Amino acid sequence: MEKWLSVEFWETVVRQSTMWTIKTVPSILIILIFAFLCLRVLGFLLKKLRAIFMQRFEKNVSIDTKEAEKRVDTLLHILAMSAKTLIWTMIILLLLRKLGVDIAPLIAGAGIIGLAVGFGAQELVRDVISGFFMLLENQVRTGDVAIINGTGGLVESISLRTITLRDQSGVVHVFQNGKINTLSNMTKEWSAIVFDIGVAYKENTDRVVEIIRTVAEELRADPEFSEKIIEPMEIMGVDDLADSAVVIKARFKTKPIMQWAVGREYRRRLKMAFDEKGIEIPFPHRTIYWGEAIKPLPITSDK
Repeated sequence: MEKWLSVEFWETVVRQSTMWTIKTVPSILIILIFAFLCLRVLGFLLKKLRAIFMQRFEKNVSIDTKEAEKRVDTLLHILAMSAKTLIWTMIILLLLRKLGVDIAPLIAGAGIIGLAVGFGAQELVRDVISGFFMLLENQVRTGDVAIINGTGGLVESISLRTITLRDQSGVVHVFQNGKINTLSNMTKEWSAIVFDIGVAYKENTDRVVEIIRTVAEELRADPEFSEKIIEPMEIMGVDDLADSAVVIKARFKTKPIMQWAVGREYRRRLKMAFDEKGIEIPFPHRTIYWGEAIKPLPITSDK
């Protein structure tokens, strides 16, 4: 009790408090100001980075602006959260050190905890990293038709952890980004429908090619399909001499996801044109040859 009432004790407390305030408080203020400046610079850089990305996307007319904006915002949000976490971790450690706390055990403990969490969540980390680069490289977007690990469907959603497909039967397939081995995007920027058109061997291939080209031009002139087709039909020519048909290969380049509608309509019109021009669409034939040594029995009719 006498210690608390002594003048020397309170003089010591005031002197130590004054010295701590003079030496430590300015350092704390400088650290907080430094944190504020770092956050402001981070915000400025992210805005500039967003503007640069959006300018590049707007120049490319084949990219949907809304989808590009969504992708850019997702990537910048990830970068912002990572950078803010790093900044605040450093600031807190500096403040604790200025307050006289030994941060070495904290760093060691954080390292051990991080190592344990890393071993337990390495699959999650792999999914997030894979999803980040998938968005960064614009491998696939919402609304695309893709084949992932052999399963095809419409991409309904993309996140940092998973990608969701819905196939033609309405079945929803969810894939972890880290376990995607193969990804084929069927509708990126443009699509194509390839035709293998088989005709009988007796047909004149030049005449058949002319009919194929005429039907293609008529389809491109149709207002309903003119906006869906990007280029005139590309006719590669005779592609195969099959067992019962001469195969002519051709291709239409279309806007994304429009290749199937264009392909169905073209096949319908081509069938009608072949029927009108008398072009035979063959089906497999089989001829049985008995040989000269074995004469087939004559067929007689009983009356």
